[in-house]
Amino acid sequence: MLAVLLALAAAAGYGGSDYAAGLAARRASVVRVTVLVEVTSAALLLCVIPFISSQAPSLTSALWGIAAGASGVAGAMALYLGFRHAAFSVASSISAVGSAAFSVLAGVALGEHPGALSFAGIALALPAIVAVSAPARQPDAPAGQHGQGPVTKDRAGVPGVAPRVSTGLGPPRGSRGVAPPGQHIQHKHAVGVGLGLAAGAGFGMFFIGLNEAGSVNDLWPIVISQLAAMVTVACVAAATHDLRLPPPGARRLSVMTGAIGAVGTTMFFLSTHHGLLAVTAVITALYPAVTIVLARVVSGERLTGLRIIGLSLAAASVALIAAGGAG
Repeated sequence: MLAVLLALAAAAGYGGSDYAAGLAARRASVVRVTVLVEVTSAALLLCVIPFISSQAPSLTSALWGIAAGASGVAGAMALYLGFRHAAFSVASSISAVGSAAFSVLAGVALGEHPGALSFAGIALALPAIVAVSAPARQPDAPAGQHGQGPVTKDRAGVPGVAPRVSTGLGPPRGSRGVAPPGQHIQHKHAVGVGLGLAAGAGFGMFFIGLNEAGSVNDLWPIVISQLAAMVTVACVAAATHDLRLPPPGARRLSVMTGAIGAVGTTMFFLSTHHGLLAVTAVITALYPAVTIVLARVVSGERLTGLRIIGLSLAAASVALIAAGGAG
């Protein structure tokens, strides 16, 4: 039960960080945003972990942490780029399903044996992830679509929330009802789908790497993974001559993303060492539900019937996984 609660906390952290990152990534360079996110996460963890970890990680643990960090930041950058080509909800949905499915298969391959109820909950979680992330269909897309009035905070493409103006970065549906030519839309959507799949693979490797990196008594692998992520994206920024701070608005959102993401990563790391990867990764992959709730509460986005069904399926999934246990 503790593993389930920790995984839920991780989902909340990742859902919240995605909400903030989605806003930031539409206002500034993805590379600049990601650099600041990873620097913030690493700095916060370095201020805490050395005082609560009781042992130094082994070489194997450190290598798994490095692999997790590099994979995780690659997945994050792919997801942020996906937001610029397809609807936020499309890229987020594909990444969540991909990471969950990849982690479950890896967990079973590593010898994990979830109970029957847990398997049922895992199976139910996949359609739940798809449903809560499904874009709302709006044939007529005036300003303030989705029935929520003018949108002023959501130029970053929060799942299902239309940008206020056409920036060339947002989903085709979100530019005041003026869509690009159909062929262009299909191309951008296909690119977004591909980036979502890449993000799912990166997140799946991130989950597996942290699971293999070490025990609950040693949190150093989290710091190692964040430092590896920071170095990786810093190298990308240097290679692309984009090693600069984002503008003030995106800067604040990036710092917020890094802080919330650090908490989410810590919760996920702890959850994997109290339960099975096949269980905790699926619960964590319910993070799109958190993003959608934030979009509803903070941005006034209307919840569609499909998303309400998805949230209900998500609740049922968590209940089944908790009832089945993580043994």
